[in-house]
Amino acid sequence: MESFYKLEARTIDGDVFSFDQLKGKRVLIVNTASKCGFTRQYEGLEKLNQNTNEDDFVILGFPCNNFGGQEPGSAEDIATFCKKNYGVTFQMMDKVSVYGKSQHPVYQWLCKEEKNGVRDNKVMWNFHKFLINENGELTNSLRSGVDPMDEEIFSFAQGK
Repeated sequence: MESFYKLEARTIDGDVFSFDQLKGKRVLIVNTASKCGFTRQYEGLEKLNQNTNEDDFVILGFPCNNFGGQEPGSAEDIATFCKKNYGVTFQMMDKVSVYGKSQHPVYQWLCKEEKNGVRDNKVMWNFHKFLINENGELTNSLRSGVDPMDEEIFSFAQGK
């Protein structure tokens, strides 16, 4: 098993984001895409973000182009799209691969029991959600169709 807090990724602005700064916080990680049937979930994710305490709960959006080429844009294109269309203020990350040979280390951790110590998971489409508790433990994997304001996610975000 590997520590969630040893991971890092690049933000959409190109800065290194160390997961060490997430200690003590609940985290929702979601792979996103701008041209997907689930893209409207950005609205729910932002609503969730606005209705939680950022000192306790963080959303990390990871754009990916793995499914149907639904995220073809550059980092700048994605950032502009998210801000203009959905007013996104939660942390967006650089575009990554969520499966395959070039799977990003964050998604290796999320998807492989040998790394997360809980279970294997498979991202089947855009807007798949992962919940990580304040101890850096993977607690759930939720398919794309689960709305960001679903009671399970909202309760998790609120620390209930």
